[in-house]
Amino acid sequence: MTKHTRRTVRRWAAIGSAAALGLTGCASSGDIAADGSTVITYWMWDSNQMPGYRQCADDFQERNPGIEIRIEQYGWDDYWTQLTATMVAESAPDVFVDHTSQFGKFASLGQILDLSGYLDESDLDLGQYQEGLVELWAGPDGESQYGLPKDWDTEAIFYNAEMVEAAGYSPEDLWELEWNPEDGGTFEDFLAAMTIDENGVRGDEEGFDPRDVATYGLGYNEAGGGYGQVQWSPFALSNGWDYSDENPWGTSFRYDEEEFLEAVSWWRSLIEKGYMPPLAQATSGVGTQESLGAGAYATVIEGSWNALAFSELGGVDAQVAPTPIGPEGQRASVFNGLSDAVWSGTPHPDEAWLWVEYLASTECQDVMAETGRIFPAITTSSDRALETFDGLGIDARAFSVHVEDGTTALTPVTDQWAQLQTIMTPAMDAVMAFDAEPESLRDANARVNRLFDE
Repeated sequence: MTKHTRRTVRRWAAIGSAAALGLTGCASSGDIAADGSTVITYWMWDSNQMPGYRQCADDFQERNPGIEIRIEQYGWDDYWTQLTATMVAESAPDVFVDHTSQFGKFASLGQILDLSGYLDESDLDLGQYQEGLVELWAGPDGESQYGLPKDWDTEAIFYNAEMVEAAGYSPEDLWELEWNPEDGGTFEDFLAAMTIDENGVRGDEEGFDPRDVATYGLGYNEAGGGYGQVQWSPFALSNGWDYSDENPWGTSFRYDEEEFLEAVSWWRSLIEKGYMPPLAQATSGVGTQESLGAGAYATVIEGSWNALAFSELGGVDAQVAPTPIGPEGQRASVFNGLSDAVWSGTPHPDEAWLWVEYLASTECQDVMAETGRIFPAITTSSDRALETFDGLGIDARAFSVHVEDGTTALTPVTDQWAQLQTIMTPAMDAVMAFDAEPESLRDANARVNRLFDE
């Protein structure tokens, strides 16, 4: 029996006396509160999730008097910049939210703790999480464990319900849409009907002007680099493609395969047809959420982490449907998840572990399920989140159908991800800006794979 399934009989003892939760600015790891409590700093980037994790911190502190949790939140880009800088300065947060795109780098540089020793002494059941999530945070040796799963996400189509109805489609119709790289299938027909030019002519009507569009059928925010999570991934993955030879820790990437090039070529063709905006317009600074709310986009592909935010858009009834069925006869989505990691330089590893263990527990993940912001990693907590979403009028099955039907692909994990993106981001940008042809990605892929020969 492996460490991913076994239970042990002893739990770490709770420590100390209660202290209040604080939101601080750049508190240093190793702080001791005025009352003598050990301070554990915890960093995250999503402000929408702050209330839920503040509640988890309050509950944790009641159970573990003598430990104070101080939460700090930064925007996505600033978060990673600050985290890198504090690691170099040896003042990083004790615990932080980790992402699969960053995890390999941190693990290879020895900047995060291997938690397997703590897991050996814990009765935390790793079999309670959605399948595949624990393995995302395992080291290349298959034995070390650098994080515990906190949530999972998949992608779906967010759409303006009034526009869909005006185009003659029902919500049920959207569940049946299919696409293929030859003619786009019924999904492309749908996008054409949802696109309207400045004269009120739809994309499937005579006289449509693709150079003067008022509402695009499908919006996006960038070319997607080597990940394409909310851009091209649902099409490439449902065309029988996957990122690399194995995952996690693949060493041979597949951006040169026909299935990928076909999907990218078709996706790019939507710009020429006027159903999707040019890259310069998509990256002009106005987000997909705001563009859907303003009527500039009729649909966008986005992640489950934004479901509640889209439902709260003022002036528009934003609903959700699953990604289209591909040539392989199945829809597809990246299956990603976040973890909580412990900085290897923390002066309080035992207390940091207690907090990570609690974040990975049913108690905390049930709290997060009630917020309607995430799908927690624990399966029973995920079920509670589905009920929460349903109560908010969000068809959460558009996300969970991928898990139920087994149509997910794990997000790629490698210690060379940052270097990979320095190659694939400009390469994809050039393709989507029509400065290069999709075939140019074969050369980009060769350069990516040379990273793993060095």
